[in-house]
Parts: sequence; structure tokens; C-alpha cells
Amino acid sequence: MDDELSRAFAALADPIRRDIVARLTADDMTVTEIASSYDVSLQAVSKHLRVLEAAGLVSRRRDGQQRWAHLEVDVFDLLTGWIDTYRRRAELRHQRLDEILRRPT
Repeated sequence: MDDELSRAFAALADPIRRDIVARLTADDMTVTEIASSYDVSLQAVSKHLRVLEAAGLVSRRRDGQQRWAHLEVDVFDLLTGWIDTYRRRAELRHQRLDEILRRPT
């Protein structure tokens, strides 16, 4: 997986990472705050954040002793653009099928 789209979809395949992304839509959070929401170790949450960061979905910064996670929205434009393209194609295919089915026999 060496393209941005594949990395983003792969990162979002994990339910914990999807939930982290959902939580970060509200506000930036510290790694400790994120970890407190799950029954996994701080190291496991850090690993999830590294995957999200490598996919371009999250950026992290250090502020003193705290490490903050921030949601990067640009990758969502890439994801939704890809999804919209194929959704439109599927809708057109279904419209053509509907037209065929409406024709009198």
C-alpha cells in the first residue's frame, strides 16, 4: 500500500481507529485522554495514532509533557471524492436498469 487512498482506507478498517477519528471531530485530544476511552494500553493507542498519522488522517504535536492528536480533514476530501465517483457510477447503472424495467414488454 503505497498510495494515500489505500493507506487511509486501511487505517479506517480498524474500529478503534474509526472511533478515535470520530472523537477527534469534536476537538483535539491528548493521547492520555484518547487512551482513557479504551480498554487497551497507552502504547496500543499510540500505535493506532501512528497508523492514522501515516495515513494523513491525524497529526500529533507535543506541548510540554502532553502529546496532542489533531484530525486532518484534507484526506477526507480524497476519500469522499473516491466514494462519490463510484456512487455516481452505481446510481447511473441503477437508473439505466430502472429505465429498462419500465419499458413495456
